[in-house]
Amino acid sequence: MILSFSRRLNQTGIFIRAISSGSPLFAYLGGHSLINQMYSPAKLKSRKVVKVVLTGGPCGGKTTGQVRLSNFFENLGWQVYRSPETALLLMAGGVKWTDLSTQQAINFQEDLIKTMMRVEDTYFHLADLSKRNVIVICDRGTMDGSAFLRPDDWQHIMGKNDWNPITLRDNRYSQIIHMVSAACGAEEFYTTEEHATRYESPEEARELDGRAAQAWVGHPYYDVIDNSTDFETKLMRCIGSVCQRIGIKVGDRLAPNSIKRKFLVRRLPEGMQEFPAFEDFEVVHHYLVTPHLKTQARLRRRGQNGHWTYTHTVRRPEIKAQSVELKIHLTAREYVNLLAQADHQHYTIYKVRRCFLWENQYFQMDIYQKPCPPCCEGLIILETYTTKKGGDLELPRFLEIEREVTNDGSHSMFNLSLKKDDDRRPRAFSGSDVFEQTLLQSPNVPSRRIRTVSDCGPPVNVEVATTNGVDAHENHYEDTQFNKNPRKVSLVRTPSDTLEKP
Repeated sequence: MILSFSRRLNQTGIFIRAISSGSPLFAYLGGHSLINQMYSPAKLKSRKVVKVVLTGGPCGGKTTGQVRLSNFFENLGWQVYRSPETALLLMAGGVKWTDLSTQQAINFQEDLIKTMMRVEDTYFHLADLSKRNVIVICDRGTMDGSAFLRPDDWQHIMGKNDWNPITLRDNRYSQIIHMVSAACGAEEFYTTEEHATRYESPEEARELDGRAAQAWVGHPYYDVIDNSTDFETKLMRCIGSVCQRIGIKVGDRLAPNSIKRKFLVRRLPEGMQEFPAFEDFEVVHHYLVTPHLKTQARLRRRGQNGHWTYTHTVRRPEIKAQSVELKIHLTAREYVNLLAQADHQHYTIYKVRRCFLWENQYFQMDIYQKPCPPCCEGLIILETYTTKKGGDLELPRFLEIEREVTNDGSHSMFNLSLKKDDDRRPRAFSGSDVFEQTLLQSPNVPSRRIRTVSDCGPPVNVEVATTNGVDAHENHYEDTQFNKNPRKVSLVRTPSDTLEKP
């Protein structure tokens, strides 16, 4: 028996149909050929527009979850839009909730919701006009405002603006995912350190989490992701709940007990006829200096056709045998600023990431590019998440697999990027090492003056030599169009920046 449901997403008449995993009616492959087919009028009618809200109390994984969801659907060839947390944008300007009077709090929430709706509508309108499958991921949604006000004040705001729960909650979003705060069941992981405007105690966080959960009760597609598993599995459950709602089959990749398995590929196939539809992304990784020996931090630039996304990842030391990774999306400006903290003990890693589905199993293949460390020349690594052990996992037959390296630490990107002992002395970076190859390939970065790099972390002295007359030995650099005015940028680090990695 096939179970299915349909739901109208917007006034254009677009529907999403979720079909049970055993249905023969459902098939999906991300890749160039599929995207091209979707441009035909017949295919446009069947495209998907999904609007997901990530809600919950403080320190629940909303920000990292938004990054992971974005990466997952981009790899499938979807168009992804991320609506930022409006409260964070406003409160970063100096607003502190506890300092507001009752009337100020009411007015602030009303203005916040109006701003949120305008920002979201911008992405919703773009999604409606897109020719591809689209997911809009919202960091909190309109109903979250009710968690911060008394019921009668919330009712007053809704009446004043002619709002109602059906419009704000049920018709506006396709799915609500409540990421339960770490203060509820994972107290040892609760922290306010990584959030510029987070100040709540664990007790306050638990109260806010309960209010946020109650605010969305009644939405037809409401999922709660609690802390009954480790953080990585929590994120997998988040992604899995979205896939389940819209009928995307990804094999056992998102199963709670899945692990990442890695395989060396001897060479790429000579012809592409046997290769399934795929998406290729250019990826650049930089490891950063960190204040703690057991903390890892890295930057990633990932894109296609000159369009880029930027991510900052921090891996914390293990707590109770669990290592937590925090991921934050960056602007191009923030990315450039953080490059000043690049760790000279690591090479910059360049690779092409090829993503494809084969026999209902999702694979990523990293093809390392020059310039690269000697150990990465010609290196190709195939990765997938699965619950299957040993030979139970069927690998793509069109690839020549050399051997499995899942438990081989020498093939982790951190170790592959490490320089040899004789190359790990403090030295000045050349433009080709960090800045020149990165910035000259970033046409989307606008002209601007960038703040002193010492504002971004451990102090570094920046020495600049340019062709447009800017003096060297300054702690800032003038920034013109990178692709029109090449110049060299070198960094000389202080001894305190030299840290040994675990």
